[in-house]
Amino acid sequence: MSIFKSMFVAALATISLASCGSVKNIEERPVQTMETIVAMPQKKGAIGEEQFNHWAHADLVADTIPGISLDKAYKFLEGKKGVTVIVGVIDSGIDIEHEDLKDVLWTNTNEIAGNGIDDDNNGYVDDIYGWNFLGGNGDAAPEQLEITRIVAKLNPRFEGKSLTDISEADKADFTKYLEYAEAYKEASSRHFQTLSRMEQIGENFVAVKNMLGKDSFTLEDLQGVNTEDEKLKRQVGDLIGLFGRGLDEAAYLDYYESQKKNKNYDLNFDGRAIVGDNPEDINDTKYGNGFVIGSKDEESHGTHVAGIILASRDNNKGMQGVAHNAKLMSVRAVPDGDERDKDVALAIRYAVDNGAKVINMSFGKSYSPNKEWVLDAIKYAAEKDVLLVHAAGNDSKNIDVKDNWPNDSEDKVNEISDNVITIGALSANFNENMPATFSNYGKLNVDVFAPGVQIYSTVPKDEYAKYSGTSMASPEVAGIATLIRSYYPQLTASQVKHIIMNSGVKVNLQVLVPGQKGEKAAFSGLSKAGSIANAYNALLLADKMVN
Repeated sequence: MSIFKSMFVAALATISLASCGSVKNIEERPVQTMETIVAMPQKKGAIGEEQFNHWAHADLVADTIPGISLDKAYKFLEGKKGVTVIVGVIDSGIDIEHEDLKDVLWTNTNEIAGNGIDDDNNGYVDDIYGWNFLGGNGDAAPEQLEITRIVAKLNPRFEGKSLTDISEADKADFTKYLEYAEAYKEASSRHFQTLSRMEQIGENFVAVKNMLGKDSFTLEDLQGVNTEDEKLKRQVGDLIGLFGRGLDEAAYLDYYESQKKNKNYDLNFDGRAIVGDNPEDINDTKYGNGFVIGSKDEESHGTHVAGIILASRDNNKGMQGVAHNAKLMSVRAVPDGDERDKDVALAIRYAVDNGAKVINMSFGKSYSPNKEWVLDAIKYAAEKDVLLVHAAGNDSKNIDVKDNWPNDSEDKVNEISDNVITIGALSANFNENMPATFSNYGKLNVDVFAPGVQIYSTVPKDEYAKYSGTSMASPEVAGIATLIRSYYPQLTASQVKHIIMNSGVKVNLQVLVPGQKGEKAAFSGLSKAGSIANAYNALLLADKMVN
């Protein structure tokens, strides 16, 4: 790695000054530089497996790895006492029986499990560990993408028509329909090409089996085929290529079945049949159940996210989450497809009403037909002093220009509240490859970056795995926020947000811009804070504000 200069800065200008408890007005305190790195030594040798499993917790100065300085943060916290913080994780199902999560669960002590009664009168029956807005008891909850739902809804009005068929009153809607239909076609084309290709491979298997007179065959069988039938030659050659890549009929069938289950682009699929509500009526709230796990075979995303934030730190198992003094509230609202605006809005409100002070939201989409419901829920969370931590998205795009929902701004410029922090993803490379190639970015709409590539965390059935995504970067920051809210509960959600943004590590580094084919820019220009979230610096700044 190259040697770079960098600086830990305490740029405090944008911290909210809302009075709270014994918090001192930041303008009354002198600005203090936390630490300056004059020269970064090159890291000697490759990162070992054990260190790489936990690289997100590393310290840039000590390890030359752009982690969040977690060990240093816990040394700072030695001798201090914190309060318990409830963390809402709005996601897919979470394996709450996992060995590294079962001891850190929030439980609704006002509810009696299994009696079919809403004991605490919060509108949710038997919500012991949270709530499942997707219905079912272990189903994978498939759904369409939002663009598919939009086109399916408009097709009865406009499909097959031209502008001359449309009344003057409907022309604006028709024009938008044409845009949506084109976006759907572009998004779905690869999926349908894949399905067509899989169907062709299936025909090849049938044809070769019939020719050989066998129910199964090997690569050697294929290589021994001698035929003058040109079509059959092509089919055999196709399968030889497949087998040559280490695949066989079983692998083909597994993948084909997974593609057929994918309902993202199915215009005729009713993803709400299992739920039974009206997804276009925000007042229809009597749906879902308390089954927050989902399918243990498929709901690994939420389990992975939860572990990053608060997996047990003292049980000598698997891994350690960022935060202790934390309790996990599971809110299931993210299906295999795009989440519904209604579910997101009600999930935020559920978590807020039941005591969450930090909510992680590792999901997003490009279209939000009922965004006003979500915006209202964000403002509601702000009124209740709840911080929302949101993943920036994995489309390698500038979300100052391209849409990415949910967002705390309708126009990408003016925020509706000051309680949402949006997170981009970093790799472990302290060089031009530091931003994750998939991460969204934006000087106005991404607030800060955090580790999000090959992050080791919990997955169902007491297992662990490395996943990548801004979905992994967001819970790193949610964990930092949880630590601040635990040890400095006087601070508001807005103050916690700005502490994280203004205490991050700023590096003087030109980096490859995600999705821009070799184009470079200053790392500081990819987000509003222009920095890497840092747990130690954040706690130090929080302490200075309170004391």
